[in-house]
Amino acid sequence: MIKRYFFGLLFLLLISCGKTEKPIVAFYYWKTIFKLSQTEKEVLRDNEVSKLYIRYFDIGLHPITQDPFPVSPVHFKENTNNFTIVPVVFIQNKVMSMVNLDIDDLAQKTIRLVEEINVKNKISCQEIQIDCDWTLKSKDNYLKFIEQFKKLSHKKLSATIRLHQVKYFKTTKIPNVDSGVLMYYNMGTIAPDSLNSIYSKKVAEKYLKSLKKYPLHLDFALPIYSWAVHIRNQKVIGLRSKLNVNELKKDANFKSITPIFFKVIKSNYKNGVFYEENDLLKIEAISSEDLKEMAEELQENVVQAPKEIIFYDLDEFNIKNYEKNIFKQVISCF
Repeated sequence: MIKRYFFGLLFLLLISCGKTEKPIVAFYYWKTIFKLSQTEKEVLRDNEVSKLYIRYFDIGLHPITQDPFPVSPVHFKENTNNFTIVPVVFIQNKVMSMVNLDIDDLAQKTIRLVEEINVKNKISCQEIQIDCDWTLKSKDNYLKFIEQFKKLSHKKLSATIRLHQVKYFKTTKIPNVDSGVLMYYNMGTIAPDSLNSIYSKKVAEKYLKSLKKYPLHLDFALPIYSWAVHIRNQKVIGLRSKLNVNELKKDANFKSITPIFFKVIKSNYKNGVFYEENDLLKIEAISSEDLKEMAEELQENVVQAPKEIIFYDLDEFNIKNYEKNIFKQVISCF
């Protein structure tokens, strides 16, 4: 009887150890006003989303004083009671590159503003995320800032990590955070060629094998946004948001000349931007097949499975480009 019980227990343990929990679906919210549309609410409900990473503010340099200051803090037009909120602070790299940066002052002021936004909107958070694409020049300031921020905030701290920071981590170093989020997008150069700067399997392959050597736990952020690269005389003159293939096909001022390129056939204003005759727009977008391919690439190259897949970003314009169950399809790859 005892032997049977022992083997039964061993069997259950083996089964449970063999199970790997699927990562949860989460979203970044990157607009300056927090108000969910009906479509956005439906996506959150259908995917059982309980966690939102909300951009609280950027930190840039004041145009006159050249001191660090907060840019466009978020305003909440509805409550967030149904979600776990992670405030995200995006710090421009030029701030961290300052020679005489007062790191302690910056950490204190950043924490204070996060707390003010939380108190005003009755939000209680257990985690804060710092988003900064630090470089070798800004590395020392950034790493010291993370240390000071963690010490003063008494919160779980996460940081965004880029592919080059994974591959060359012995040089770029690893911030002292509880976990990282690999931003698996913006892989190439924004250019007038036919390549997609948001995602390139060819570029990704140069970095993927490095994931197995990276010592910090990583969750993954995947892109669901698109943009149009505005080209004039073979030069990029800007990025245009809220434009995709379907939008341009409806507009008689634009003519499709390849699956991703549109030509301006008549000068016009669209969404407040002037388009000159013969300008080109290159659509860079991520398909459902791209998302599943990205998930499979990551799954094949990680030692530890991610706990979360965070999609960037929650916006009705982005969501309507995908079938309803795409987010569950993506997490099923892990």
